[in-house]
Amino acid sequence: MSSAAIGQFVEWYDFVVYAYSAAIIAKLFFPNSDPTAALLSTFAIYAVGFVMRPLGGFVFGPLGDRIGRRRVLSLVILMMGAATVCIGLLPTYSQIGILAPILLVICRLIQGISAAGETVGSNSFVAEHAPSDRRGLYVAFTYSFANLPPIVAALLVLFLTNVLSGEAYASWGWRIPFLIGGPLALVGLYIRDKVEESPAFKATQAAKRVAANPMLEAVRDQKQQMGFSFALAAFSSLGFYTLAGYFVSYLTATVGLNSNAALVSNSIALFTAFVMMIVGGHLSDRFGRKPILLIGLIINAAVCIPAYLLAASGSLLTAIIGQSLLAIGCGLFWGPVGIALLELFPTRTRFSASAISYNLAYTIFGGTAPFLGTWLILQSGSKIAPAIYMAVLSVAVLLVVSRIPETYRKSLIHPEDVAAK
Repeated sequence: MSSAAIGQFVEWYDFVVYAYSAAIIAKLFFPNSDPTAALLSTFAIYAVGFVMRPLGGFVFGPLGDRIGRRRVLSLVILMMGAATVCIGLLPTYSQIGILAPILLVICRLIQGISAAGETVGSNSFVAEHAPSDRRGLYVAFTYSFANLPPIVAALLVLFLTNVLSGEAYASWGWRIPFLIGGPLALVGLYIRDKVEESPAFKATQAAKRVAANPMLEAVRDQKQQMGFSFALAAFSSLGFYTLAGYFVSYLTATVGLNSNAALVSNSIALFTAFVMMIVGGHLSDRFGRKPILLIGLIINAAVCIPAYLLAASGSLLTAIIGQSLLAIGCGLFWGPVGIALLELFPTRTRFSASAISYNLAYTIFGGTAPFLGTWLILQSGSKIAPAIYMAVLSVAVLLVVSRIPETYRKSLIHPEDVAAK
């Protein structure tokens, strides 16, 4: 569990550090004639990283079901680290012109395809190692580490912008968070190589029931489960990338809060989500996945608009309270969501089926969260437009979750994993 959590931390630090450097990237990699257009372009490239996630799901999902979870997890963390270091080494627009944003896009594409294999892979790995009565807690603990990289990235950017002059930060200081991603990835790779393959995959392998074409089997036989998985990932992704990828820019560019207050308040909210995820996972082991998922969605639907109104008030305290309200509902939902979508599938297709549906939802709802949030405000003139969007999606996903079967007492090794149908 600890090795997967550390690996997940490293992977997501590399992926989210881009969002916390959005303001400086907009200045350095795009023409400066229109700051808003440059910021939108930066968020568009942020979204580009998600375009590759469905493709990554199609690549890494079947690989994980055919050759094992551990090998795929080692590969994706190496790819992510390499792409992140490359961003830190890129020349800027003033140095090489239009080639700068083109190279930035390429790096984000590599990050995106790598990210596609991370969350589903590491959660599957942990779930298949965990005691059956504590799967929710174990996966929630691992999954919760995705909330810590944004905190570390935010605080690192905060530290650098305060100890360096504006010129030094714009010249070379912004590169440091990206360059750190390389050594971190090597540490994560070393840790993952020391862990054994999951017992569930070994049992399926021993029974000679490893699927020859897991993706085709999943699409043919598990359409409904993949639909449920897509819905779970839709709200999960919007909530996470609203808090971890958008809110700092929202507070600085839209609300007018200074960057220090924005980064500090966001870090507090993400830590709140980290704690609530572990609580949610633990509760789902006792009371089931569905009740906790539904409670999280109800809280989110109720607090979205008040949370944005508070955050838009313009003070550090209200920014903390507003974001933390979102973090409570999101964290409670995120706790059981990682295990809930995995338990829907047999071991022989688990990685493929969940990776495809999960990453497709993350592309549509997560990758567009910062861009769409900025665009909705520009079009409507309302600072709470993104909140209305989130509230509507909360209700829509709630209706889907009400139909999902309860799975918390179901074995991860399904009959088709060890015997012919």
